[in-house]
Amino acid sequence: KDLFFPAIMVFQRQPIVIDASGHLLGRLSAVVAKSLLQGQRMLYYLRKRCNVNPRRGPFHFRAPSKIFFRTVKGMLPHKIKRGKDALGRLKAFEGIPAQYNKKKRMSVPAALRIIRLKPGRKYCDLNRLAHEVGWKYQLAIASLEAKRKAKSSNFVGKARSDAALKRKAKEA
Repeated sequence: KDLFFPAIMVFQRQPIVIDASGHLLGRLSAVVAKSLLQGQRMLYYLRKRCNVNPRRGPFHFRAPSKIFFRTVKGMLPHKIKRGKDALGRLKAFEGIPAQYNKKKRMSVPAALRIIRLKPGRKYCDLNRLAHEVGWKYQLAIASLEAKRKAKSSNFVGKARSDAALKRKAKEA
């Protein structure tokens, strides 16, 4: 994965694909919101007890992509045209869709959990949180990601062996 530094990054026509695994939700959302306001197109692949009627609210999203979308929306001026346009440039997915599988994925060092949190500090995984609030597709997405990774590793292994054969042919 490449690193994405929004302060020194120049505007790109192609959308930036960010692999959000291992990132902190709030910090990543802040970086994404700022980049969206600047015109960049981007793609992203604590349970409480209460004594109320759940049909009357509060209503919340359950899918991790929707939770991320809602977090970014809260950091944008989404009621004005500039904010609506910025929000329209964001796409979020669970897992990596086929059309973005072979694109280069970025990572945001300013939002990585390993860099930002002390070792031993407690944290909550968005996948687990979404599952606990009622998201039912955790296992389905995990199996699809495992298939994608296996297919991708086969592709990379074949590409490396082809490159080695080409180098050998050039030397001979």
